Amino acid sequence: MSKHYNILLVCAGGMSSSLLVTNMQKAAKEQNLDVQIQAMAEVKAKKYIYEDDVDVVLLGPQIRFEEDSFKAKIQGMKTKLAIIDMLDYGIMDGKTVLEKAIKLIEN
Repeated sequence: MSKHYNILLVCAGGMSSSLLVTNMQKAAKEQNLDVQIQAMAEVKAKKYIYEDDVDVVLLGPQIRFEEDSFKAKIQGMKTKLAIIDMLDYGIMDGKTVLEKAIKLIEN
């Protein structure tokens, strides 16, 4: 049985990440991976992290300044945190972002 991954992408408004989510979901389907991937605005995401079982929070490069704030939110939880590479984000490389997220979860 494959492992389920719950990935949360966070950006300033929750909109710019929607294409990246679509591309990540497409890559997951091609690899037959069981993933739940959502994008949301930073303010909503801070509340959501407490309510759900999130494996990894990926911050959009435009809100990298929020990294310490999110680290504080997930302290003591199994949730991992990373900033999406600016190039991967810029070209909406869902496959690479998904691979990096799963690698982070697994390590």
